[in-house]
Amino acid sequence: MTPLAEKVVQDLLHAIDTDRVVLPTLPEVALKVREAAEDPNVGVAELSRVIAMDAALTARLIKVVNSPLLRTSKEITDLQMAVGRLGINYTANLATGLAMQQMFQATSDAVDRKMREVWSQGTEIAAISHALCKKYTRLMADRALLAGLVHQIGVLPILTYAEEQEDLLANAITLDQVTARIHPQIGERILKVWDFPADIACVPREYLALERQPAAADYADIVQVATQLHAQRQGQQEIAVQTLPAGIRLGLNNQPDPAQDQSFWDAVEQSRTLLG
Repeated sequence: MTPLAEKVVQDLLHAIDTDRVVLPTLPEVALKVREAAEDPNVGVAELSRVIAMDAALTARLIKVVNSPLLRTSKEITDLQMAVGRLGINYTANLATGLAMQQMFQATSDAVDRKMREVWSQGTEIAAISHALCKKYTRLMADRALLAGLVHQIGVLPILTYAEEQEDLLANAITLDQVTARIHPQIGERILKVWDFPADIACVPREYLALERQPAAADYADIVQVATQLHAQRQGQQEIAVQTLPAGIRLGLNNQPDPAQDQSFWDAVEQSRTLLG
């Protein structure tokens, strides 16, 4: 890294350690939905009432449940029916992801564009993660989707900090270096503050560790492979995911290359409708 990038990294880490950088908070509706879903006594009707307080989220969930990936022979037009179709946990994870979009906005045009780029990439990784999970694992696809959405959540406070630092904001290379260096540990810290489960909270830090060796395939593996596939799709990398330890744990070494499998990308396109 450049000397400026190294200085910014140290300043940011110190500011976070001394609570001078405010970590982002989940939107209120997402907090309420997650709190309700964690109550073992909450049923579909109660969770539906919580979600119904946000008209936009209500409309998006009904749209999702009627998407090609989830729809049944009869169109669902009622929120309670939609929650019943999705289930409590699936609804909570999906609602959290959908509500998070409003966090990726800023007051300055430059930072706003960057935040929207991060969100856009997150939705792509989330869709690929969802499709990977369904095709190759017995893990929960809704959790894989959420893991994909939050894998770069640590970028948010960095960009918020950059808004107030003209030198940093004007230097795209330095900003990218700073972001790449520290967003993983900041992201993990944010998700722990949000009380996300450990198997998702570790994703921002673990998805970049190509040689990691967990006991079994997990959500960090899925996001790691999804990130590599997305990069290949953009012509940025040539790492064969079947040779990655994560790819082997997912069983990709015994399957057709998903990067070349049109049926897989069709599944990704269907998964993308959950966030559209």
